[in-house]
Amino acid sequence: MTHAAHHFLPPYLLERVASQAEPGLGHLASRTLLVDRHFRSRAETLDLPEASAEEGQPLRYVYTANQEQTLPGKLIRQEGEEETGDITADEAYAGLGATYRFFWDILGRHSIDEVGMALLATVHYGQDYVNAFWNGTQMVFGDGDGELFNRFTIALDIIGHELAHGVIGHEAKLIYQGQSGALNESIADVLGSLVKQYHHEQTVEDADWLVGEGLFTERVNGRALRSMANPGTAYDDRILGKDPQPAHMRDFVVTEEDNGGVHINSGIPNKAFYLAAMVLGGNAWDAAGRVWYATLTDPRLPEDSDFATFAEMTLQQAGHLYGALGREQQAIRDAWRDVGVDV
Repeated sequence: MTHAAHHFLPPYLLERVASQAEPGLGHLASRTLLVDRHFRSRAETLDLPEASAEEGQPLRYVYTANQEQTLPGKLIRQEGEEETGDITADEAYAGLGATYRFFWDILGRHSIDEVGMALLATVHYGQDYVNAFWNGTQMVFGDGDGELFNRFTIALDIIGHELAHGVIGHEAKLIYQGQSGALNESIADVLGSLVKQYHHEQTVEDADWLVGEGLFTERVNGRALRSMANPGTAYDDRILGKDPQPAHMRDFVVTEEDNGGVHINSGIPNKAFYLAAMVLGGNAWDAAGRVWYATLTDPRLPEDSDFATFAEMTLQQAGHLYGALGREQQAIRDAWRDVGVDV
């Protein structure tokens, strides 16, 4: 199966750093963009270790690239072994486990492919590489530049988001362009946020609804890369610029950059999920999360689905799971209408 590479930081943000930051940081951002373009142009074909034969039990492997660009690198920790003392490697190991645990405990899914796929991560990738990505086979984490961006294992929802791209690739294969691409990014944000909320035992009121909180250093005027509760407010910084995400269809961004704005317009379905989850209350994974996952795994979901098509299918799934005209279906209908998606 062929998968595209999915990077956590969108290219427009790195391009902004490359043009606005001092020469040293700008050079690191430019170098990261070159690496990212290389991976966007092809998928990796690494032979995976044998899958986990026991349902409910992950099989994790963490490697280090030792600041080189070789994958997967040197194996430094595998399933059941003690901590290495390398905070980045141990965060990656824990994040793989927390993501697996959410999918198994809540959704009954046995790893990314549902049949126990081994979970691989490579840390310390490249020289001050400023990104993280899922390449169709494994997770890859850079150490950041230490000035604007911390290490990319620092936020659990980054790990959950990127592994979710693997799930999306196995299930829906949403085309990574325009509205279907923005749905791809949004579903990854939803699942990544649910991984974090489940791990920390947070209700919808307890959750911060931020994606990538902790990634920015104190030098950056921002809380996270994205806000699901208030798209467009996550950061406003001299170097990074202002968070460009819209929260409503009236502000939908028409652009040829970023595969047609996949990281930008994902704010609209993100806001819809947040609104539905807040109305339903309790734990976001109990109702809204199950509906979104059921929609993702519905074989009728088109690869080129737009927001309206996905929204209509969430209503169908809500009716199927919780009853037609029930509070779940009504909350989801209202949420989509509140962001300008007519259903």
